[in-house]
Amino acid sequence: MFSAITVGLLALAASSKVAAAPQTGATPHKVALQSRVPPKGQTTSVRRKTSKAIGVPLDDFFMGTDLQWFGNISVGTPPQAVSVVFDTGSQTLEFASTDCTDCTQPNKFDPSKSSTFKRGRQTTTLDFATGVGVDPVVDNDYVLTVRSGTDTVTVGGISLPDVSLFTIIDQTPKFNIDPFLGIQGMGSQAEGFFEALIREGLPSLFSLFLTPHTDGGAELLIGGIDDTKFQGDLIYADQTGEGDWEVESTQISVNGKTSSILKTSRSVIFDSGTSNILFDTQTTEAMYALISPDIKPFPSEPGAYGLPCSQIGGLPAVIDLTFVSQSGQPFNLTIPSEELNVGPFASDPSTCQTLINAFDGLELVGGSLLKHYYSVWDVGGQRMGFAPNGL
Repeated sequence: MFSAITVGLLALAASSKVAAAPQTGATPHKVALQSRVPPKGQTTSVRRKTSKAIGVPLDDFFMGTDLQWFGNISVGTPPQAVSVVFDTGSQTLEFASTDCTDCTQPNKFDPSKSSTFKRGRQTTTLDFATGVGVDPVVDNDYVLTVRSGTDTVTVGGISLPDVSLFTIIDQTPKFNIDPFLGIQGMGSQAEGFFEALIREGLPSLFSLFLTPHTDGGAELLIGGIDDTKFQGDLIYADQTGEGDWEVESTQISVNGKTSSILKTSRSVIFDSGTSNILFDTQTTEAMYALISPDIKPFPSEPGAYGLPCSQIGGLPAVIDLTFVSQSGQPFNLTIPSEELNVGPFASDPSTCQTLINAFDGLELVGGSLLKHYYSVWDVGGQRMGFAPNGL
């Protein structure tokens, strides 16, 4: 999910402590670059206070298409299990609490049962530009009301005291379908429990092995790279976002073709908490023009597009986004045709929604790309690494 007020919320978190250029003419290749990795079969991590990378198994929230991947952390003393989406599109930790009467998820966090929980005095609302499912955000319908606080957070057996967090005290109904309690932001600046783990000695990076529902075995690896989960070598590109994870793209092509609009250089956000991809209206329609003239806007959901479900099967829709590696070589990240169909619209089951949503002012790719790659999110090096996962 992509938070619209990241900077303001981080400032609130900080105050909530209680009692304490591409080569001309070069041809993009898929993925092949030198990589500093150990022999196959090893997981890298730095041996300091915490000597072992922390693996968190992830479940797939699947509703006809892969939506989001989530796993467990523990909060409080004694620890209470809290399921969260590890979301590179935001930076803070927030989860449903028993103070939220509108939160329908079971097993909400109960602050009264934690001896280390410290309630803050500040509340704020958190708006999201992308939501839980594939439908666009309409009329600001993804909003959380949260209260600041601190508590002990435990990840992989390591307990981290006085971590800043937010408990959800109200939410809009759109969140009620969530099978998880909240969101753990994993933005490009280390915050919260990730920052605390770095202080304990873990390297300042994490890796995501997101997988399709049919494969399973998804994992977040904090402080390491598992090179048994990808093919070939990792290729790295500079990360340019301030809080977000952004990489400069030089071109988009669809089914091997491009256009003047798609050749425009743009900064693309990588958001593990969003399933679809989002581009401005002009770019979205230029991409659809290279897929099918029958893909049209869906009037009842502004920003969404679709076509009759009878026409979508087997429709070629290979999307290549071109980036430039740290060594100056162009490379492509590819979304295969199978991702085009994200399922029928609830209000019109004969029309199937397509992958690309129009959102002016936002250029973003999510799980539909990331689940085809092993990705490394290097906070310390301010870079991102990619290699095909072979799935």
